[in-house]
Amino acid sequence: MTFRIGAHVSISGGVEKAVERQEDIGGNTGQIFAGSPRTWSVSEYTDEEGKMFQEARENEDQNPYVIHSTYLVNLATPKDDLFEKSINCLQAELDAAASLGVEYVVFHPGSHTGSGRDNGIEKIAKGIDELEIPEDVTLLLENTAGKGTTLGKSMGELREIMEKTEKDSGSVGVCIDTCHAHAAGYELAEEEGFHDFLQEIEEDLGLENIKVIHLNDSKDEKGSEKDNHEHIGEGNIGEEGFRNIVNSEKLEEKPMVLETPTSDGKSYKENLEKIKELRDSS
Repeated sequence: MTFRIGAHVSISGGVEKAVERQEDIGGNTGQIFAGSPRTWSVSEYTDEEGKMFQEARENEDQNPYVIHSTYLVNLATPKDDLFEKSINCLQAELDAAASLGVEYVVFHPGSHTGSGRDNGIEKIAKGIDELEIPEDVTLLLENTAGKGTTLGKSMGELREIMEKTEKDSGSVGVCIDTCHAHAAGYELAEEEGFHDFLQEIEEDLGLENIKVIHLNDSKDEKGSEKDNHEHIGEGNIGEEGFRNIVNSEKLEEKPMVLETPTSDGKSYKENLEKIKELRDSS
């Protein structure tokens, strides 16, 4: 079994360039945006672009791939116009994934902004049901840090959303972000706490529903509800936490994607090498 580890890379200059960038850092799986992450614009891809991307991936044995949805999407919103924009954007991203042969589209469930937790969960499920999820694409809910009125902080909340959708189980899954889990209060570094975390995943979600893991250390304390990513081993999760994650037999088949900082002179390559080192040192 091949250990799948990569990073979120740019598609600047053409989507197939993402494969080259992934190769440069030593990754064999990856994540991209299908447009600008801070706008509603989503690129449309031709059959030719899709073919080039798939061939480039095949040549470098990079799979699976993930499209990360724009940060503006909020299916939990009580505002009809924002809800419709979110649906349209997510649909365009799902369609882009189908055109490119990308296996997963991941999005943040959203914030109810005062309408209440139950209403927010109902709205997210309703939104998912309005989407046409292409046959070979899985839509992934990402766990959140839990700040304010955001939903998806606990495994149980993610399960509730999934249970309320009418989609079949194969078309909707979960992406676990380590920084978000830590911020939500889950223990990843201490053996007993990490065991409890895995047990909660198994009991509330089912390991089979975890499709991707985002590997990010955290600048903040456990339970802070703050989503500030740090380099692997340099934050409050620390080396021991990532050693637990990347050596867990229950998680070893899950593709893992780095979203660590890139603006401070340290690259994904160094973080990726750190992960491989922690995996080899168990």
